[in-house]
Amino acid sequence: MTSRRPSRAALGLATTALAAAGVAALGARDLLQRRHSILRIYPVVGHARWAFEAIRPEIQQYFIESSTDGRPFDRDTRTMIYQRAKGLGAEDAYGTQNDITGAGYDHILHASSPREPSRTPPRVRLGGPDCTRPYDTAMLNVSSMSFGSLSANAVLAMNLGAALGGFAQETGEGGLTRYHLEHGADIIWEIGTGYFGCRTPEGRFDPDEFAQKAAKPEVKGILIKLSQGAKPGVGGVLPAAKITPEIARARDVPQDRDCVSPAAHSAFSTPAEMMRFVARLRELTDGKPIGLKLCVGDRSEVLSMCKGMLETGITPDWISVDGAEGGSGAAPLELEDHVGTPLTDGLVTVQNALVGTGLRDRVAIGCSGKIAGGNDIIRRVALGADFCSAARPMMMATGCIQAQRCNTNTCPSGVATQDPRRSRAVVVQDKGPRVMRYQRATVLSAMQLLAAMGLESFDDLGPRHVLRRIDPARVMTFEELYPWLEEGELLDGARDAAWAHDWEIADAHRFRGARPAHQRHRKHGREHDRAEGHPEDPHRGSPQDS
Repeated sequence: MTSRRPSRAALGLATTALAAAGVAALGARDLLQRRHSILRIYPVVGHARWAFEAIRPEIQQYFIESSTDGRPFDRDTRTMIYQRAKGLGAEDAYGTQNDITGAGYDHILHASSPREPSRTPPRVRLGGPDCTRPYDTAMLNVSSMSFGSLSANAVLAMNLGAALGGFAQETGEGGLTRYHLEHGADIIWEIGTGYFGCRTPEGRFDPDEFAQKAAKPEVKGILIKLSQGAKPGVGGVLPAAKITPEIARARDVPQDRDCVSPAAHSAFSTPAEMMRFVARLRELTDGKPIGLKLCVGDRSEVLSMCKGMLETGITPDWISVDGAEGGSGAAPLELEDHVGTPLTDGLVTVQNALVGTGLRDRVAIGCSGKIAGGNDIIRRVALGADFCSAARPMMMATGCIQAQRCNTNTCPSGVATQDPRRSRAVVVQDKGPRVMRYQRATVLSAMQLLAAMGLESFDDLGPRHVLRRIDPARVMTFEELYPWLEEGELLDGARDAAWAHDWEIADAHRFRGARPAHQRHRKHGREHDRAEGHPEDPHRGSPQDS
């Protein structure tokens, strides 16, 4: 007796019927649901909207954007990073595609008598007069990125690249982990407001745990983070759902609750107290260099820090200026787009503040914020930086494709995720040398540009060497665009009225300078109106309207 199998036609009809039933059920659900108005009007086909939104970044990046208008890094810049990481040439043919006569375009002055590029990349000394174990850092380093925001393999790849290339890797504020120590690279341990990796159960600074970890030979310096370019002025939250046991151990936090990084430090509350904290960390590290990292805000705050240095006699060994255009992690859109000082203005502020107070020879300046090519290094050093750090370009050298999904745990390249299936895409032994090759080629590019300018040393660079296009008919050097203070000028009475005013209100015992008198009067007047029960101005509206 033979079994009778359904024919192909019958199977096809059954499959079609099941599909039709599924579509009908989905359509009925769409019509009845109340969350999405589009689906109530366009059942089933309305789902195409989410499908197109999901692939919009890829469509935009690969088919619509030109080579020069992508954001935050255009295709030409990304291609340059990828080619250098692979050890390929980063040359381009047929001339520039940039509008070199457009307002805001910067260019570098070359010389009619250029030099031959130096063969030895320079190093920058981090270590002021109170530092007994100074560190000589590279011109370009790995900027702050935490384990937790980056995958373990990405941290390992950057660590291997830094070890191979002889440059430093900053840890980010997520703690000093075994991945930062795996390949023996030079490490700058960043300490944030949460004191992750050196905190008490209550979240305060733990000097004993700090001293134990800071003694590791790989740790070459400590960086106290006040703020960062992507989200200055606020702390961060790592949801409990994203905290793995390993992250909890690295940060000294419980796994079953959100990991909250406060907005401000608890170890100090004034500039003078901060300088004493710098001295305390230097003592706990047995003389290693201590730096400060900030995205510049109110200029008087920077000057208050300088007054704190002068009053206590304590200076950090370097200050890292983070530009508002930076940000390898996720942040609220309002903070990304509208808060913080761009790197150029921040550098000018810190350089002038240190020069004007006679402290520049004691404090080095680092910088980070969208630094990708040799031209970026030249521009930043010309404005006062001694060395640079990069985050997103190092991610690209590790495999990042600028998908901008860093906060979703679905990074398609495995760089910014804790998903083991995705992070395995980063093969450390392949990506580590790529990080090294990218850094080396970019520093060599900066050295080549320096030679084309006819300069022998990065110390010879100044704001007169970089020009900005103001409009199609005018260019100005950065020396002409900004006021530049003379050595010790603020101590003797600044010629620039704005700088003189900010110096006057700066205070070593408070970060924010005293509020101008007219603002104090206005605020007092409003409080007085409410306290005395004065009627509201009819032209301002009632309290309920505000």
